[in-house]
Amino acid sequence: MVFHLSEHHGDATPGSSTFIWGQGIVEYHRELIDKNYAYNRPGIEKTFYEAVSFTVNDPFGNRIIFNEKFDETKHKDLNFNSIH
Repeated sequence: MVFHLSEHHGDATPGSSTFIWGQGIVEYHRELIDKNYAYNRPGIEKTFYEAVSFTVNDPFGNRIIFNEKFDETKHKDLNFNSIH
């Protein structure tokens, strides 16, 4: 996926959300957490719409919400309370 971010006035409003479905969300979450970035350490959760999900926030209130369809076999060992 190529995600183009724009700083041009009028392209989007502060507080916008982008919702992304994909594969490998748990691995991508782990990669971000392992960077030990102090200001954004998103948790991962199982959502009411049967997805594994985490949200990245920027300083302007924008959000990118990464989602993967929950798979009982693939995600059975996840402990959603401790992955963050």
